[in-house]
Amino acid sequence: MTADLHCHTKLSDGALGIDDLLVLAKRSGITTLAITDHDCLAGTIRAKIIGERYGITVIPAVELSCTDQKRGGRAHMLCYFPDKPERLEGLCRRNSVTRKNASKMMALKVAQRYPITPDFIVKCASGSTNLYKQHIMRALMEAGYTTTIFGELFDKLFKKSSPENVLVDAVYASPEETLEEIHAAGGIAVLAHPGMYDNFELLEELIPLGLDGVEVWHPMNTPEQQEQLKKLAKKNKLVMTGGSDFHGAYNVEPLRLGDYGPDDDALAALLSYKAKLRRRQKKLEAAAAGK
Repeated sequence: MTADLHCHTKLSDGALGIDDLLVLAKRSGITTLAITDHDCLAGTIRAKIIGERYGITVIPAVELSCTDQKRGGRAHMLCYFPDKPERLEGLCRRNSVTRKNASKMMALKVAQRYPITPDFIVKCASGSTNLYKQHIMRALMEAGYTTTIFGELFDKLFKKSSPENVLVDAVYASPEETLEEIHAAGGIAVLAHPGMYDNFELLEELIPLGLDGVEVWHPMNTPEQQEQLKKLAKKNKLVMTGGSDFHGAYNVEPLRLGDYGPDDDALAALLSYKAKLRRRQKKLEAAAAGK
């Protein structure tokens, strides 16, 4: 497997910086990589330049947070190859402010229970454009209350089923609005990891609205779900993507960069998708002009 189309850096909730991630990709034999930081395109240019140095094709991408208000759940939308990434800055900024406000409230709650300060938690998020649960847990690790990011303490603080949770819900843009924003930016819209948030109903609803693809290969999609998604993608002519959702030390389970990714045919389909759309548009324009 030579491609990983879903991974994160320190700019969001990953443990590695862009430079180190690309060195790891090179050493892992990965030739095509998409860095999909949450609501953040800040590292795209730097990643592309460093990628060229290592012989790695870096696809410009971002993972956008969504709130599926119809079902009261969450969703993520991947955007690949935006022609006008600046058109996504407003959405990214709004989502980031929403996340930051919710995270600060959770950090305050944690600081009331443990002898750490919100400033100390923020220091553990150094290099990130936002504050994540992993950073709060890192602060608790540094203070000696746990030796792992994920585990008993994480579940106590951040599982909805825990009576002692400190969760603060963040309400992001809707999947429909996010889809429109991606297309306005000239990007390819792909619903990320439907198995993670049980987004299969949402997926069916987004297809007639112009969804371009779905993430088939992902650690949170079961083998059965992967087969289901392949059939759905082929039926509706969706591009199929895949990636490890790599976070380094902030992975929930042991996971290596490149453990998941698209097969060669799926990767080729993604890389040629926009050219296919342009050809289709030219045919439609030519047909309209001939009438």
